[in-house]
Amino acid sequence: MQLAQYILAIIGGFIVLVWGADRFVYGAAGTARNIGVSTLVIGLTIVGFGTSAPEILVSVMAAIDGSPGIAIGNAIGSNIANIALVLGTTALVSPLLVGSKILKREFPIMLFAMAVALLLIYDQQLGWIDGLILLSGIVAFTLWLIKAGRSKTNDKLLQKEFEAEIPRISLKIAIVWTVVGLILLLISSQILVYGAVNIAKYFGVSDLVIGLTIIAIGTSLPELATSVMSAIKKEHDMAIGNIIGSNMFNLLAVLGIPAIVASPIPLAAEVITRDYMMMLGLSIALFIFAYGFKGPGRINRLEGGLLLLTYFGYMGWIYISVTTEQLA
Repeated sequence: MQLAQYILAIIGGFIVLVWGADRFVYGAAGTARNIGVSTLVIGLTIVGFGTSAPEILVSVMAAIDGSPGIAIGNAIGSNIANIALVLGTTALVSPLLVGSKILKREFPIMLFAMAVALLLIYDQQLGWIDGLILLSGIVAFTLWLIKAGRSKTNDKLLQKEFEAEIPRISLKIAIVWTVVGLILLLISSQILVYGAVNIAKYFGVSDLVIGLTIIAIGTSLPELATSVMSAIKKEHDMAIGNIIGSNMFNLLAVLGIPAIVASPIPLAAEVITRDYMMMLGLSIALFIFAYGFKGPGRINRLEGGLLLLTYFGYMGWIYISVTTEQLA
């Protein structure tokens, strides 16, 4: 009976979390448009932050609840899921072409941020100073995005795609949806963490594994929906940009905030040797596929299939690791 309760908490939490994130982004983007923020700045910042809101709130709630492993697993696992599962699936639906100049500049920044984060976690713990460094990074990245979005030579291709997606609603309605979305995110993240923590205890697995698998997949659902719909509409740069922006927020904010809330957070060795290396390897693969060194980048169906197979292989790796630990 208790197991069914925990499963329902996870399923219900995910459903409300995804819908709440959608309403939050809808309202926040509408509010920003009403007060005169450019569509490119809205798309690069608010939409990127909004699709990462589930990861941020789940990780904060988990850290407060004394389950920092969920927070760490959620941050790294969501980035792995975003690249391998979300982009892999999206490329199978429709091969992706990347022509945006801004996105090409974001790739090296993302890889640099990953290198810095790796140095911070190399001692197998995250302290509050590490958290401040990571949060400083997300502030700097956001300011850079705002500057890029306001540039006179800004990205017309990406701006056109965002223009078609950002809602035109009244300021009053936009504010209402922003508040409603935020409330739903707060409530659903608490329910989700409750179910996840108890599922971990019930099956005798670590919080980290739950964060890397169930939570990471669930909190990546907004990115999956956004990217697939963008690909179907031929808004390829938006699909890729959604993932890059989300991964930057996950890496810097989703890791950084729990580090401050629950400092210090100890990290198991496999977080670095298995999970972080997988995230870094997939990010490098994405860079090679999508950067386009002599023209537009491209992720074709074959590459999408390889990304998806890599994700299934990674899930199998975790399963074998957990099974081996339980038998030992």
